[in-house]
Amino acid sequence: MKPLFLLVASFPDSLTKFRGPLIDLLLESGKDVHVAVPDLAPQGEIALALANKGVRVHDVPLHRTGLNPVRDLRLLLSLAILMLRLRPQFVLSYTIKPVVYGSIAAWLAGVTHRFVLVTGLGYAFTGTASGKRALLRRLIQQLYRFALKRTHRVFFQNPDDEALFRELKLLPETVPSSVVSGSGVDVTEYSVAPLPDKPCFLLIARLLGDKGVREYAQAAQLVKTVYPEVVFRLVGWIDDNPDAITQRELDQWVDSGLLEFLGRLDDVRPAISGCSVYVLPSYREGTPRTVLEAMAMGRPVITTDAPGCRETVIDRDNGFLVPVKDVQALADAMIKMIDSRGLVSKMGERSRQIAETKYDVHKVNALMLEGMGIK
Repeated sequence: MKPLFLLVASFPDSLTKFRGPLIDLLLESGKDVHVAVPDLAPQGEIALALANKGVRVHDVPLHRTGLNPVRDLRLLLSLAILMLRLRPQFVLSYTIKPVVYGSIAAWLAGVTHRFVLVTGLGYAFTGTASGKRALLRRLIQQLYRFALKRTHRVFFQNPDDEALFRELKLLPETVPSSVVSGSGVDVTEYSVAPLPDKPCFLLIARLLGDKGVREYAQAAQLVKTVYPEVVFRLVGWIDDNPDAITQRELDQWVDSGLLEFLGRLDDVRPAISGCSVYVLPSYREGTPRTVLEAMAMGRPVITTDAPGCRETVIDRDNGFLVPVKDVQALADAMIKMIDSRGLVSKMGERSRQIAETKYDVHKVNALMLEGMGIK
């Protein structure tokens, strides 16, 4: 009988977009792969793609936002019962609730190999810790502390997050950890695309304040006072999150002609092909997947000198690093790109080189399997 590997996730589409190559590698290594995820349409594209690979899907009652004790207890019990029934040898959980409740459930069920991947710190760890956010941060830290103590290895996507978890003692000294280069990117699927004739900037993100969406719009306003013809595009959606951009804000940006909004895209490659520079003014990331995709397609990147973001850009080599929330610095970096097409081309070539050497998804996944003791 094949060893059973259970992957616990909170976003159905992440299973194919971000973890597809990892699932393929697990299958190639002889594992019977199962996934536990909420809200996956049984006959939808993702479910069918997983089924075609031979992956078994299990629905779990996971609500990504909010900390409702009754709901979260239901999730914990559901995961524990599932694991007791399946008896997996390996469990890997990623994103906050799967990490916390998936780890505890795996411990309760006696799973012999328990791993987690910290893909970012989320709303509770970014911004000013006051009021409701401060209370939420303390609670999440306690949950992390309890859950991670019961894991066998923790994977982080940048060294800053690893250092913070150690500093706050969320991860005990007895539990080993590793840093991997994000989720990686398939450099054959995301191939180099020719630059457009005219300058065009692009941001792809959930429409949250912490992603720097407002700073992007404000910097666009500054740039357009000098170069009114330059195009600024935005891809994403308004998320169910306390920090979400409002529909009114988005409508104002679009109606004024400041931003072109492309909505939520299943395939972002056409949008990246249409831009000359990719921008992500985020306050903090694990490792931003959209930046890796843009780099693989030969685009220079302007991002913040923040955890996760700073790992992707060598300042003035494949892009520019700017301070968090510094709209003027962001606009200045954009103007430098507009003023020099040669710079855009040169930096884009370096982005592709870095994507191939550091962020190739096959290299990243091989290191993860090695960290889990899987050959």
